[in-house]
Amino acid sequence: MSREPEADVPGETPLLGTLPESLRTELIAFRRDLHMHPELGNQEFRTTAALKARLEAGGLRPRVLPGGTGLTCDIGTWDGHRPMLAIRADIDALPIPDTKVDCAYRSTVPDRAHACGHDVHTTTVLGTGLVLADLHRQGLLPRPVRLIFQPAEEVLPGGAVDAVDAGVLDGVGKIIAVHCDPRVDAGKIGLRVGPITSACDRLEVTLDGPGGHTARPHLTTDLVTAVARVATDVPALLARRVDARSGLVLTWGRIEAGHAPNVIPQHAQLGGTVRCLDLAAWRDAPDQVYAAIDEVATLYGAKSQINYVRGVPPVVNDPVVAELLRESMERRCGPYSVEDTEQSLGGEDFSWYLEHVPGAMARLGVRRPGDPTQLDLHRGNFDVDEAAIKVGVELFTAAALIDAGPPA
Repeated sequence: MSREPEADVPGETPLLGTLPESLRTELIAFRRDLHMHPELGNQEFRTTAALKARLEAGGLRPRVLPGGTGLTCDIGTWDGHRPMLAIRADIDALPIPDTKVDCAYRSTVPDRAHACGHDVHTTTVLGTGLVLADLHRQGLLPRPVRLIFQPAEEVLPGGAVDAVDAGVLDGVGKIIAVHCDPRVDAGKIGLRVGPITSACDRLEVTLDGPGGHTARPHLTTDLVTAVARVATDVPALLARRVDARSGLVLTWGRIEAGHAPNVIPQHAQLGGTVRCLDLAAWRDAPDQVYAAIDEVATLYGAKSQINYVRGVPPVVNDPVVAELLRESMERRCGPYSVEDTEQSLGGEDFSWYLEHVPGAMARLGVRRPGDPTQLDLHRGNFDVDEAAIKVGVELFTAAALIDAGPPA
């Protein structure tokens, strides 16, 4: 495994692949522009055009994905033998309003916001590509690298599925990524071997019955009671039928039934999510959920229709690739720049890539050190310490330099 040369005296000779100050300033401006112009999944045409133009200006040849949004860009040429390292960013935003105040770069698009940090992910991978392109021109890049700018991460089952079908992993041996974490200080990453996110599926249930008068529930199907029992009993049943260590949780976010206080309705609906920490349990989850819902609905005389939408499996970090990220970060930012992190119940479609190649995702710290403000993902006031952009670029750059891959 090739090693990146290190400075003998800290600060005297910059490490190979250090982000130049001029590019750092440009990347912050690029990120703010994306933040002001968020686009939803599979609608990221402006974002794609901006990335394509900047990569081409850097002497690269990006390729737009078949759907017209998102792109890939190779730095160096794959020789058909030595697998490439892929670095992935997601480029879409969320359908929520930007509620920040006194912020010059808040969203200019109503009810759209980069409230999950995808603008930071995108900018970080762009910056990495520009730095690596310069190293490649100098003959200092040990093997080709592929940048993947993926659309529609927030749209189940995730744009990664279409990206894989489009061949973005052809020739790839490993893949890495980061996700912003407002609980980790900028200048650090959170890392974990094994599962780092959970599976996340969507569930819609419709219950039907003949309806009737509330004075005579014994002559009809008491559908409100039926939907209430499904809402409470099904999660409890699953808790007893699935190994508790798998962390399978069904949580309802919507219940609708009836319009009048003296009428038993004919239809009722529930909507929620199924989250699971364990990959094997996630694969069996639909059968378990179907059986539990049918059992409870039948007990109360209701007919059920179930729409179980597969979302994403857990992101399971490969030990070798996770160690690559750890070593890369510690070389750049020191031995205390990596902290252990817990498995999250959030979902991430980066997991679909890991069904095909080994990879790992790190949590990129974006909290301003010493700032007591509690920000969280998917909230309209979400923002980051932009120092994280430089950290992310140098993390990815170091990984590309350290990981020469197996011999041809």
